[in-house]
Amino acid sequence: MKQTKHITIVVPVYNEAENVPRLLTAVSEATMPLPQSFSFLFVDDGSTDGSADLLDDLATKADNVEVVHFSRNFGKEVALTAGLQQAQGDAVLLMDADLQHPPQFIPEFVENWEKGADVVVGMRSESAKDSYSGEMASKLYYKIMTRISSVPIVPNATDFRLLDRQVVDAFNRFGESNRMVRGLIDWLGFDRAYVVYPEARRHAGQVSYSRSKLIQLAISSFVSMSLVPLKLSMWLGAFIVILSGPLGLFILLDVVFLGNSLRFSGPASLGVLILFLVGIILITIGFLGLYIANINSQVSDRPLYIVKKPRKH
Repeated sequence: MKQTKHITIVVPVYNEAENVPRLLTAVSEATMPLPQSFSFLFVDDGSTDGSADLLDDLATKADNVEVVHFSRNFGKEVALTAGLQQAQGDAVLLMDADLQHPPQFIPEFVENWEKGADVVVGMRSESAKDSYSGEMASKLYYKIMTRISSVPIVPNATDFRLLDRQVVDAFNRFGESNRMVRGLIDWLGFDRAYVVYPEARRHAGQVSYSRSKLIQLAISSFVSMSLVPLKLSMWLGAFIVILSGPLGLFILLDVVFLGNSLRFSGPASLGVLILFLVGIILITIGFLGLYIANINSQVSDRPLYIVKKPRKH
């Protein structure tokens, strides 16, 4: 008899007491017709609104609900990481607790996984953001990441995604502390499929991910997924040297051989020399940055490669 596949649904929770019961109901309704079995793994990220007690009560009443409690708020990326490390399913589905990731699309995720996709990524077709500036900032972020990232970045991709067990096991080998989960999953590769969905509005409560946290996450992803920020000083230094070097040589030749016919002042000559030296310093800093990048790569203990195993059906 063929064994039923099991999928663990990982949900990070921070002050979502009003949303969790509705999420459980919606997900249960969406997954009821599916042949796979499902369980919930809630990661309480230091909630202060009663979410912790609510989750414990749900875990007591339902066999398919587990809860991991953090001692304080560590952030969504750490909560997702903890969920992936604790999940035991043949596949793991990541989703938010605020119902902006519509549960009715879960069967489509599972279908793509059963067809052979190792990673099924949810992509917003339209955003429910209230802020126009927030939407523009998101577009700018993806444009920058597409340009500088060492791995392909798909615009509008979200944390709403399903991962096969071998992808989860590979992800759990990452050692860096500052991380962006979706970026690391993209780095892993594997066969992937996409599910396009309209992002719903938050069901209840306030958004806990502040703009400052989003900026910190963006900076962290820039640094962890690309060496371009480190190389900027070297490129800027090279640009300055290319401009100031010939100008300085021109001034020197004019002063030595033409008796300063163009009447370059002392401060102007000194300014060009300083500019040239600044360029040299920036190039040196850029090279030092590359050495630091190599140290960071070694300390992060990121796997050198990932071996994909054939999936059993």
